[in-house]
Amino acid sequence: MSLRLRRIAVDGFRKFREPMAIDGLTDGLNIVIEPNETGKSTLLEALRAAFFVRHGTKNQLAQSFAPYGEAVGPEIQVSFEANGAPWTITKRFLRGAAIEITGPQGKAQGEDAEAQLHALLGSVRDTSQKGDAATYGALGLLWVAQTDALAVTGPGQIVRDTVRSTLEAEVGSIMGGPAYKRVRTRIDEQFGRYWSPTGQKRGRQNEAMERVEIAETAAREAAERAAGLEKTFSELETARARLKVVQREIADDTDVQARKEFVASLEIARAAAQILATRRAEHEALSAKARELEDLAERHHIATEARDNAGHALEQAQMRRAGHSEGLAGAKLRLVDARGALDSARTARLDARSALSAGEDRARAMRRKTGIAAARKRHAELIELERLQVEAKALVATLISTKAIALLEANERAVAEARALRRAGATRIALSGVSDGILINGEPVSVGERTLTGETHIRMGNAELVVFPPAGAASAEEALSSALKRQQSALDDLALTDLAEARARNDTARDAASELRTIAARIEASTPADEHVGLAAGAAALKLFIVELGHDSVAPEGDAPNIAALSKAMESADSALARAEGAHDSAVDALRRAEDEDAPLATAEARAGSDLANAKAQIDTMESRPDFTSLAADLLRAREQSAAAAVKLEAATRDAAAHDTAVITRKIETIDARSRAAGDTRTKLEMEIARLEGTAESEGGKGWADREAAAREEAEAARAALQRIVDEATSLKLLREILDEARDETSAKFVGPVAKRAKRHIERLLPGCDLSFSEDLTLEAVVRGGISEGCGDLSRGTQEQLSVLTRIAFADMLLEQGQPVSLILDDPLVYADDARLDVMVEILSEAAERMQVILLTCRDRTFRHVPATRLSLTGVVR
Repeated sequence: MSLRLRRIAVDGFRKFREPMAIDGLTDGLNIVIEPNETGKSTLLEALRAAFFVRHGTKNQLAQSFAPYGEAVGPEIQVSFEANGAPWTITKRFLRGAAIEITGPQGKAQGEDAEAQLHALLGSVRDTSQKGDAATYGALGLLWVAQTDALAVTGPGQIVRDTVRSTLEAEVGSIMGGPAYKRVRTRIDEQFGRYWSPTGQKRGRQNEAMERVEIAETAAREAAERAAGLEKTFSELETARARLKVVQREIADDTDVQARKEFVASLEIARAAAQILATRRAEHEALSAKARELEDLAERHHIATEARDNAGHALEQAQMRRAGHSEGLAGAKLRLVDARGALDSARTARLDARSALSAGEDRARAMRRKTGIAAARKRHAELIELERLQVEAKALVATLISTKAIALLEANERAVAEARALRRAGATRIALSGVSDGILINGEPVSVGERTLTGETHIRMGNAELVVFPPAGAASAEEALSSALKRQQSALDDLALTDLAEARARNDTARDAASELRTIAARIEASTPADEHVGLAAGAAALKLFIVELGHDSVAPEGDAPNIAALSKAMESADSALARAEGAHDSAVDALRRAEDEDAPLATAEARAGSDLANAKAQIDTMESRPDFTSLAADLLRAREQSAAAAVKLEAATRDAAAHDTAVITRKIETIDARSRAAGDTRTKLEMEIARLEGTAESEGGKGWADREAAAREEAEAARAALQRIVDEATSLKLLREILDEARDETSAKFVGPVAKRAKRHIERLLPGCDLSFSEDLTLEAVVRGGISEGCGDLSRGTQEQLSVLTRIAFADMLLEQGQPVSLILDDPLVYADDARLDVMVEILSEAAERMQVILLTCRDRTFRHVPATRLSLTGVVR
């Protein structure tokens, strides 16, 4: 059968952030021509997701469906025909994941819908993370994504099995038929108990290994616990022996006597140290006094020499400066004349600038008048645009959230389901003929059908018939009532009458949102900046300007000022000022040079005078001290006293060295530390002995030796069972491999019919060639002129063309089998030359007579001449 797509709608899928639909797909050749980056490949990916990706999965592929940066539920809806009947599938991923299929048998949802879809398309459930096209069946081979056709690849297992079923009658083999499948299914069932599909151990093998592991762990634990108990007894004896040794050390009083002797020696050492400190202080004081007197004598001598040198330097500086004074006075007079001329030039320039500034002010006032008129006009336009903006925002505010819409849709489905349940569980009666005199629940009844949901009394003359519907009818009626109330409550909360009104309101709100963006652009365009009137860009700036403006300012009357003439007068004044400034700067430079020559002379004179004054002040200060008159005698006496103090300090140092307080203190601390350590060790040993005794008492009666023996026996039995299961698993694996080898040998018989069907297409592209297929029906090589060329060695263009042609050949064989067939090529024939491109287009056009063909391309010129239905991602273009 041929699968024919009719409509594809996508919302929130990758780059399709907004809803998009493509309608008008026909039975034959359909071409979607759009530029790059418009979503053609995304459309094909959405089709694959709708048909083959489970709705509830959250694997890596499903996560990629959501638009980047958005937390939404991607949704795809596809309408198609299969077996001549119309079908519709709606699938949503991630948030609010759901699936609904509508077909000839009615609606199906959830896993039932997924199973129905797999049965219809001949696909199997995909459990991979990134999507496995081999599980998609025939459509996985025929829906070719971008660049997938650039290399020749073979069909998946599902397609190979289908093709083999088609060709069994031709090759006369049943390998792969029902008999083989029954045997293989039984072996696979047994194989699955021991091995995973990838050949990894599982099932009974893992259970046996787990039993061995548990038994060995139990045996190891029992052995460890038994060894631990023995170790506890050994450690207990060792701790008791160490405690006795420590107690003997504590009872020994040798350290006590030694400590008393060290304490006595410490008192003697401290007294010697005190005497040493006193002698050192006396020596320091006398030495400092001697150094102070020596310093005073030295400083007086230096100050006397400095006074004599400064006096001589001052006389020399005063003589040199007197010869330079006349030149400095002349430079000062020339500077006074230059300053007067500069002041006059500045006054003239100020007058010229004032005239120019007044002219510019007048010109600006005239420009401002014009700018204000334009601003008022733009302000009127802005007021109207803001009114439209407020109206659009009010419409946008009525947008109903996606969650609320989803709730209304869920309630609508619940009402439909409740009505269906009520119809299924209610009692139906039909009345024909004359209804006169017949009453139902006391009311006259008309001819026709009636549904009874509760206890009903039917009176016919004097007789009364009571009808009791099934017990579930009342609950169905109550469920329907509850669903209707929930829906009505949700509609009342949103001030709506029905779901259609909600959708219409959302459409209006979305249109208003688009209009808002247009209005914002118009507002921005109508509120530019105007530097002539000091107006910044933006609506707020324009409004503030108009408010602050008040009435129009009156522009000055008369002719516009001659700015050029005023500017020329300003330039003449600037030139005169520049010349005056140059003359003034020259006079300043001359005065500066004279001052520069005078400065070092003045500095030398001032420095010499300052040095002379400082030297005299120092000498006066030192000679005014009361001890200066007897300085020589005091200095001699201080030196003698310092020498005597040094002798006494040496003697005290020898006495203190004989008794070192630090050494004695360290010995006392060592004895104390040894005593504390012995006490701490005794406490720790007593605690350790108590712990070990408690452990021995608690573990001694649990019989760990017996437990160890029993656990060891269980481990041996588990290992023996594991060996038996491993032997069984190995035998099953070997049998399965032998069956696969036999099937591969038989598969080679199918290559001939496949090559024959593919050759009639490839012969038109490569005349006189033979084809070589592998056992898995993959085209391996092309033989031309007796030379075999591997497909991988052919050009990219030839590989792509062969890939498309072999897919068409498999599509024809699948049509013979009655499989759903539809050919979709994304960006096909990108490497074809003009001649081969024409041949390929002819072949595709012929294939479109047998099946639906859809081409997704960005090359309008390439397919412009091809008779086909042309579509865009927004609709049909006939």
